[in-house]
Amino acid sequence: MNRLLPKSLFGQTLLVLVAGLIVSLLVGSWIYTLDREQAVRAVGGLAAAQRITNLTKLVQDTPREGRERIVAGLSDQTFRVSLSTQPPAIAPNDDDAAVAQAIKEFLIDQLSLGPERLPRVSASPLDGTVFGGRGPMMGRGPMMHGFGGFGGFGGFRDLQVAVPLPDGQWLLFATALPESGSAFSRQFLLSMGIMALVIFAVSFWAVRRVTAPLAAVSVAAERLGNDLNAPPIPETGSIETRQASRAFNIMQARLRSLIENRTRMLAAISHDLRTPLTLLRLRAENVENQQERDKMLATIAEMDTMIGETLKFARDEATTEIRRPTDIVALVQSIVDDMADAGMPVTMQPADSIVCDCRPDALKRAIRNLLDNAVKYGNAAHVAIQTAPKTIEIVIDDEGPGIPEQELSRVFDPFYRLEESRSRDTGGVGLGLAIAQSIVQAHRGDLVLSNRPAGGLRAKISLPH
Repeated sequence: MNRLLPKSLFGQTLLVLVAGLIVSLLVGSWIYTLDREQAVRAVGGLAAAQRITNLTKLVQDTPREGRERIVAGLSDQTFRVSLSTQPPAIAPNDDDAAVAQAIKEFLIDQLSLGPERLPRVSASPLDGTVFGGRGPMMGRGPMMHGFGGFGGFGGFRDLQVAVPLPDGQWLLFATALPESGSAFSRQFLLSMGIMALVIFAVSFWAVRRVTAPLAAVSVAAERLGNDLNAPPIPETGSIETRQASRAFNIMQARLRSLIENRTRMLAAISHDLRTPLTLLRLRAENVENQQERDKMLATIAEMDTMIGETLKFARDEATTEIRRPTDIVALVQSIVDDMADAGMPVTMQPADSIVCDCRPDALKRAIRNLLDNAVKYGNAAHVAIQTAPKTIEIVIDDEGPGIPEQELSRVFDPFYRLEESRSRDTGGVGLGLAIAQSIVQAHRGDLVLSNRPAGGLRAKISLPH
């Protein structure tokens, strides 16, 4: 079930809001239906009671010998009136006792009836025994003639009223109270559907407006890892989102300032260190012992190289190259061709063109560092490029002894080398893999080292595609 629910804040907020509105609509429709039914029955009962009151007054004022003719003229298909000399057998029905009591009290008040002349009222669901049949009330008088068709008025409620006249006669009435009808008519469903669409559209707009700044912060956070010099995000939305955006912009500015300060500091250190190194080189050249002089000059040169590489590493992290679409296969092939022309054992498997948005110069440096390591420590480098569903994979295999498993993660640390001599003849200063990893991560990719079962080390670059 949880897999079907939305994972984003926008989807979850919209789902909760729309679900609450739907429940509110359903409950409101149910309450409306109940109120509508009560209102229709109340209006119908009031109209029937008022008509019975008026007709009773008319019959009371008519002489006894002319009442039959008046009653016959008052009766119609849906409202039957009759006279009886005997009290009618009308039993109150519990289903609509409230309606019957209300009509009874209305008649007593309007006709000024005393305790000895109380009307009899019965309101019950229509079952055909009164309308269209021969119930106890309808069996007396002329009102059954032509009444059989009224049984088709399904959904109405039978109302029977007997009012005693001053001379002992009973005036009998039989009619029906209309029901409210179907609560979910076509017009009602159409109006509810239009209302639901309007509410959904407004909810969609409102939730999107609230969550859009959060999505912008998320995109900016991901972009920060690739481009520290990206423009600040707009500080819009609610108070909380504006505060989050402002805090993010301040953090980005501080990170940019930190890296710039570190670069300036390293540049100053490099400059300051090269002055004493130059003096040491001048003094070393005056050493008479040739062997000692060469060792001293070699050490000084290595220190100078370390300072230069460190400064270059720091500058590369602070510098942002513009991204542009680049054919990765052509880029890697150009590096392989240059190294092969220089006599290095580097080969590449043929591959189809793959275009990727990247920083080509930086990516070229990362791949060159990996190929240099493969040649220096693994005797040869073999490159293959392949595509996965969402990534481009650049695989570099060598023919060396590999790396101990516990050292696979440590070799990415700056200045860390497995070969402890740090000789210029056996390698650099331990920044090649650190630089390559930094460049790949700036492309939102991964650089993974692993030992091949057949021997040798594999370096795999995975770039998003």
